Amino acid sequence: MKKYKKVLLVLAGLLLLVIIGIAIFVNSLKPDYGGEKSLPGISNEVTTYFDTYGIPHIYADNELDAMRALGYVHAQDRLWQMELLRRVAKGRLSEVFGQDMVKTDKFFLSLGIDDHTKSTVSNLDKQSETIVLAQAYLDGINEFIKNGPTPIEFYLTGLEKEPFTIEDVYNAVGYMAFSFAMAHKTDPLLTSMRNKLGEEYMDDLAISSDTSTVWIKNFKGVKTDTLGTNITASVTEALDKLPIPQFEGSNSWVIAPQKTKNGKVIFANDPHIGFAQPSVWYEAHVSTPTYEKYGYHLAGVPFPLLGHDRKLAYGLTMFENDDIDFYYEESNPSDSTKYKTADGWKDYEFVNKTIKVKDGDDIAFTYKKTHHGPVLNNIADQISGERPIAMSWIYTKPKNMVMHALYGISHAANMEEFKSALPNIHAPGLNVMYGDAEGNVAWWATAKLYQMPDSVSTKFVLDGASGEEEPLRYLDFSENPMAENPPWNYVYSANNQPDSIAGMRYPGYYLPENRAKRIVQLLDAKDDWDKESISEMILDVTSPVNTEVVSELIKLFDVTHLDSEQLVLLDSLKNWNGEYSLKATSPLLYHRALYYMVKNTMEDELGPEMFEQFLSTHLFKRQIAWGSSMQNGEWWDNINTPDVVETRQDIVMMSFAQAWESLVKDFGEDTSQWTWDKVHTLEHQHPFGQVESLRKFFNVGPFPVEGTREVINNLSFPYDGTGFYKVSSGPSTRRIIDFSDVENSISILPTGQSGNPFSKHYEDQAQMYVNGEFRKMMMNKKEIEETAASILIFR
Repeated sequence: MKKYKKVLLVLAGLLLLVIIGIAIFVNSLKPDYGGEKSLPGISNEVTTYFDTYGIPHIYADNELDAMRALGYVHAQDRLWQMELLRRVAKGRLSEVFGQDMVKTDKFFLSLGIDDHTKSTVSNLDKQSETIVLAQAYLDGINEFIKNGPTPIEFYLTGLEKEPFTIEDVYNAVGYMAFSFAMAHKTDPLLTSMRNKLGEEYMDDLAISSDTSTVWIKNFKGVKTDTLGTNITASVTEALDKLPIPQFEGSNSWVIAPQKTKNGKVIFANDPHIGFAQPSVWYEAHVSTPTYEKYGYHLAGVPFPLLGHDRKLAYGLTMFENDDIDFYYEESNPSDSTKYKTADGWKDYEFVNKTIKVKDGDDIAFTYKKTHHGPVLNNIADQISGERPIAMSWIYTKPKNMVMHALYGISHAANMEEFKSALPNIHAPGLNVMYGDAEGNVAWWATAKLYQMPDSVSTKFVLDGASGEEEPLRYLDFSENPMAENPPWNYVYSANNQPDSIAGMRYPGYYLPENRAKRIVQLLDAKDDWDKESISEMILDVTSPVNTEVVSELIKLFDVTHLDSEQLVLLDSLKNWNGEYSLKATSPLLYHRALYYMVKNTMEDELGPEMFEQFLSTHLFKRQIAWGSSMQNGEWWDNINTPDVVETRQDIVMMSFAQAWESLVKDFGEDTSQWTWDKVHTLEHQHPFGQVESLRKFFNVGPFPVEGTREVINNLSFPYDGTGFYKVSSGPSTRRIIDFSDVENSISILPTGQSGNPFSKHYEDQAQMYVNGEFRKMMMNKKEIEETAASILIFR
């Protein structure tokens, strides 16, 4: 017995040692928010105060030292995120995730972001302030890589850490530029739809700019075939596999002093980005004797894309302009290495690339390029056919000055300096929102815009051989849409159609009027806005457009076919105010019926695959209100029932019946249980959270959430036949800056500041975000010192 006891004691001791060892190992992986560290390259001591949410407040004697410290603290919370983001453009995701990422790597290599970056970097002035500061930031990242703890994801994947270079910064911005684009999901698909169905069907789609919608108004005054479908499928598949979020949309509005209670500008912004863990933005407050900014940083990018100080605030929404065009190319029938142009036959450029695959052999592939861009036919396996299609993307055309633009806007002292940096943004297309302590409000659409021949629609695949469907000229930045101190005393953007540009409606993939209509409705109705009322507005979950759709369609109901329970819920839907609260039943009935209506209207013509692709476009969002109001049209008839011609009323009644049946099946016959919280949920997914055993450790959520697609609190989801709406994108932050009390401006992140799952700041804001709460963006040094959770000193 004594021997058994001794054995048990030894085993217990060993187990205890293992547990202690694991605990020590885990503790060693946590970010260091306190103490002292050596940071080579700094000239003087840098003090970093971490507040109670892990946001660093960096105080340094000069900006170079501050940037080195910023790079270090950013890396210790987000190195894994930085690693993934820099790999996208280089086609290096397969090294991490294996064979599943090969198509994605092929696609991004063919875009030419990395090649464009190499060309840009080779011509940089390494002594310019922009590059010197960027390099200091990278030095901070690399110091953490050299001497800091290795994030758990590197252990799990077996990846070796590698130093960061200036190329990685440009590639991260290049990925951001492409993730805004919608043309790859839309143009080839529309071409296939037109080829399959004809012009009559196209006439009943909301393809062109809608002259009846709510436009963003300009004010430049003074102050007072199946090939296309396969391309769409292949690109969608490549993007869907990305382990990092895509940029989607956004809201912003800036209110002039004339409409605020305290007579100062109030700035609001909530960029809509795909949800993921970690969340997109890293917050940091940097202060030196000559520079101060409270900024939001993209992983691996030194200058904040969103920011404010005591003088001014700025933010972004997506312009949604069309900056990608597809061209049919014509190969020489007697020499397949040549293609036709207006100037004669030219040689295809053949580009050779190699992809390293984890646990697999290297994959070599070759693709062709024309003067338009990469030919997509050899990039994805499912693209077949003889007719080459090339993709022309404005990002890889002009000289890349985007990094200089980010430096310029983050260092501007006034509106004039700020505006002077904006022409350097050629892509992605951005609505840049601005407000300042002097009372100025402004909106500028920034992008390198170009004019096409009048007869050309860039929403379809163009003729690349004739030379007759090429850009005629680039527009000067002064011709871009903008509004500076307009007489209506506010500016806003909700990714909707801007007013005419250079005498024309500029083509784009603008989102429908829903959010814009609500924003304008609320702003126009009030002249005493303050931080509290703006906080309520940014959380608004009411859709005026969805209630209009209900009002239009409910007139078609034949109530004699409905039972008493259906009549009660139909009456409730009729009186619905468009609000998406958690316990509301009307939203659930509306979306179930809407999905079936769209499916019954369009899937018979498009087929299942093309229909699914259509649901992922901005065009579908615009089509809902547009299509519902059409009394007649080709789409209403079901082509699979040749003996019957269905009407809009037939489709609406059938869809309601199917929706009701599906709700009974999912939630039972008690209609009081058909509430929005049961279907509309948000889970922030880490790439490793796809493994069920790791899901609870890496993912955050799920949470039932208010809101829906295209309300101000835009918690969006993909439509499918499940009837459950898993939120995929939404506000990546909510920021409100009140220049009457700038030091008490507020914000929130979707999960937390840190991407390290062992950090206490990994998800400490997640429940606050769901609850619609905010926290302070502190800028007062005395308050920061007195309330700091920890202090990290770099020597």
